[in-house]
Amino acid sequence: MTAQPEHPTGQFVPPMRTLAELRTALGNWGFPGDLAQFEDELAAADLDDLTAVREITQAYRHRVVLRYDLQAMAALARPTDDVVAELRRKAEAAG
Repeated sequence: MTAQPEHPTGQFVPPMRTLAELRTALGNWGFPGDLAQFEDELAAADLDDLTAVREITQAYRHRVVLRYDLQAMAALARPTDDVVAELRRKAEAAG
């Protein structure tokens, strides 16, 4: 497995250096359904294709890290209308 990137936020990030650790992290701290979806994607992948396996594991690691990023979770919680209004303001300003 590849080394985990450093996250300078100082926030807790569970260990995810092995598939077993990633499974535990997804089960405990992932979004609902992440663990089952991870298992499905991993089962469907060609395990001899290390690039595909790496992409799957990195995507799910990122989802766990996302749960611990307060700014990311706040952005996910924003109402759609608020995001649309902000994009319109930015487009008009760039206009």
